[in-house]
Amino acid sequence: MVEFVSFGNRCTYEDFQRNISKSILPLFDKLRAFCNSLGDKVVEDVRMHRIVFSKSITFRWFADIEPTQTSILIKIQKDRKTTNKTIEVFREQELEEVYSILKEAYFSIR
Repeated sequence: MVEFVSFGNRCTYEDFQRNISKSILPLFDKLRAFCNSLGDKVVEDVRMHRIVFSKSITFRWFADIEPTQTSILIKIQKDRKTTNKTIEVFREQELEEVYSILKEAYFSIR
């Protein structure tokens, strides 16, 4: 994983975790680990209320993951010319389809 250079106040994942509902944290950790496992060019930008995953230093993001009290909202971008897709993931939901969508988004970025 590439270290991300952030401007302003930098938030660590440990800081971010304190603001996530304990019931949704395991699901968020699974999605985060999957995004980081997609390749060496994954860049993780931890923000105050969400985490944005990009491909390489070009900062072309493919996933914007934001926790709510009962679910996780994921904005997915496959191409700058197409509309972003938003999906909502719940704790009891199977993740195989979500993983497939995230993987496709990552590999579609050039």
